[in-house]
Amino acid sequence: MERYSKAYTELSVEELYEILQLRAQVFVVEQECAYQDLDGKDTIATHIFFKEDGIICAYARFFGPGDYFKYSSFGRLVVHPNYRGENYGNMLIDACISGIYEVFKTEDIQISAQNYLKKFYERHGFEKRGTIYLEDGIKHISMKI
Repeated sequence: MERYSKAYTELSVEELYEILQLRAQVFVVEQECAYQDLDGKDTIATHIFFKEDGIICAYARFFGPGDYFKYSSFGRLVVHPNYRGENYGNMLIDACISGIYEVFKTEDIQISAQNYLKKFYERHGFEKRGTIYLEDGIKHISMKI
């Protein structure tokens, strides 16, 4: 397993294609949610992903303060269906938190989490902020560390 952290301009065409394919596979098809994944934010994000046997098996992107929310943030956290249950979700969160600290020198992180994953994020120190809201038809909750 290899970990990568790249700016948008550092991604190869093949990596970008595989990332977008994975995001569509999980967020659009699997979760049955038609939404605009290409939101214009990929160009300002840092992209973190893990590869195993040459395949991107887990991915997330993170942002600096003010890029997405008032505080630093991460999102589009996704694990390939064939690699679930192998701790990649936890490794992605840890990589995002440490990446944000290394790049932006802050530990203040705000995320928009799918509500069913609230306990998962709480295990990483995130706390619920506010009430549940719908984002693209899916229940979300604001969380902050």
